[in-house]
Amino acid sequence: QEVVGHWFGAQRLDFRPEEYWKTGSKVTMKIDLDGVEGANGLYGVQDKTVTFTVGRSQVSTVDVNTQTMKVVRDGKTIKTVPISAGSADNPTYNGQMVISEKFKQKRMDGSTVGFAGQYDIPDVPHAMRLTTSGTFLHGNYWYDRGNPPFGRQGTSHGCVGLADVRGANGDTIAKWFFDNSLLGDVVIVKNSPDDSVAPDNGLNGWNMSWSAWKAGSVV
Repeated sequence: QEVVGHWFGAQRLDFRPEEYWKTGSKVTMKIDLDGVEGANGLYGVQDKTVTFTVGRSQVSTVDVNTQTMKVVRDGKTIKTVPISAGSADNPTYNGQMVISEKFKQKRMDGSTVGFAGQYDIPDVPHAMRLTTSGTFLHGNYWYDRGNPPFGRQGTSHGCVGLADVRGANGDTIAKWFFDNSLLGDVVIVKNSPDDSVAPDNGLNGWNMSWSAWKAGSVV
């Protein structure tokens, strides 16, 4: 696979191939920046080599029309699960998003993402970050037990929710997805009334055409 870097502004350089990284690819990065001037008076300090191997393919597609998520591993559907995406007032981004962080439990405070006073949950279970701006795929234990929204309607502030229990220790759909997901896995959202996610909002460069990506390979 041809791998090309794309500059987002003057300080961020992301790398990707045209299509998703192929399973089993061995990647080596030689970071030789010690003493290299990156801006006036600013010099790099790192000189190291980093290697990793790309894991199995897993792409999960959230369909807002049906409020379901289909999990496809190595080309085969392994599970379809009910979800609750963003509400009509706060829809979830469309597009291809990459899991960039995983937390067994994470505090989510609405004041940090423009929803001051609307929620502050100290222990959101099985949280997986999809965007820098605050979109997560996470467990939800505070839903109405008598009228669960999963598979029926969107109720969140833009995140994708899965049924879960407080404490992140139950045998739940959210725990299953968390345990079966790797950093770098792709989550696609379709049929949402919102715009597509920006390529630089998280590690979401897959949303840019290959020609546009290559055009940004130099500054």
